[in-house]
Amino acid sequence: MEKSTKHNRLIACSGLALLILAAAGQLAARNFKSFGSWYAVHVYSVIVSAVGRFWGLVPVSASEMGLYALGLVTVWYVARRGKDWKAVASRAVFVTGAAAFLYTYQCGINYYRQPFSGELNLEVRESSVQELAELCRYLTEKVNETADETPYEYRWTQWGREAMGNLGEIYPGLSGYYPRPKPVTVSWVLSVQQLSGIYSPFTVEANYNREMTSYNIPHTICHELSHLRGYMREDEANFIGYLACIGSERQCFQYSGYLTGWVYAANALAGQDMETYRELYQSLLSQAQEDLRANNEFWNRYEGKVAEVSNQMNDVYLKINDQEEGVRTYGRMVDLMLAHYRQEHGQAAAGEEK
Repeated sequence: MEKSTKHNRLIACSGLALLILAAAGQLAARNFKSFGSWYAVHVYSVIVSAVGRFWGLVPVSASEMGLYALGLVTVWYVARRGKDWKAVASRAVFVTGAAAFLYTYQCGINYYRQPFSGELNLEVRESSVQELAELCRYLTEKVNETADETPYEYRWTQWGREAMGNLGEIYPGLSGYYPRPKPVTVSWVLSVQQLSGIYSPFTVEANYNREMTSYNIPHTICHELSHLRGYMREDEANFIGYLACIGSERQCFQYSGYLTGWVYAANALAGQDMETYRELYQSLLSQAQEDLRANNEFWNRYEGKVAEVSNQMNDVYLKINDQEEGVRTYGRMVDLMLAHYRQEHGQAAAGEEK
């Protein structure tokens, strides 16, 4: 009995030590301005190369399989040792500490690195409705130019890594090793939460929902891979995914990037100028219109309480990690695209209308 008590105490103390280390990492990231950027470049990149490479050898999502295994083991252990509350409590403390430690050092600190937009010479500012409409017209043209009906699912993961590697040659912060992104085997788990993809901090994996409309997948892959360079802001991950896709040599990736960008920009335009929005929507090729309809129908099937709770939890999660606007930060994607369009096309400031 005494041996068992010591063993339980050792396990609990180990968990508490991991919790203390996790708290120390969070405090350092939140209170020392340059720590997050230094960590992402010099430490996290090594973790991605080592941990990401290791779990990349597993052909399926290791984080997904690990989650199922943890659930089964927990049920089995509680059923077997449920009366020994000290044993159950000590292991619960350890699992909590281990999860907090892995989350902090393989994800959480990165929320405090320099934003990707800070590394670019972009003029992010308020834009007129005319500027927004001009961006939407450009995206409409590019969507129609790159529309591609050929299925390439078996090459998506390879081409996603290729696209991010190419972008890394332009932006050094995105250079480095990218593990193979993986589809979630039971994608319903993501669909019911209205999630197109997810980064697992515990196995350093980029996972995506393979059930959603196919045009979404290339952009989602690049979005999730951007997290493996330490860029955790969702708006910036969307923008990085956009840049990676439109800069890809693969037409299906270009189409995914431009159509995803079109959705964000056109939705913003619809709130300001519905007539122009309708005009541009009608200008899209029938394939793009069908993809957008299929996408809406897909996500509408999964609307409900679970999706609502998931959105609220995501909102709280983002705010905890210093994204004070919560899920509204996704809208900054449009501001970044506008700034990039002005830079690339030398667009003069449009009229005074706001």
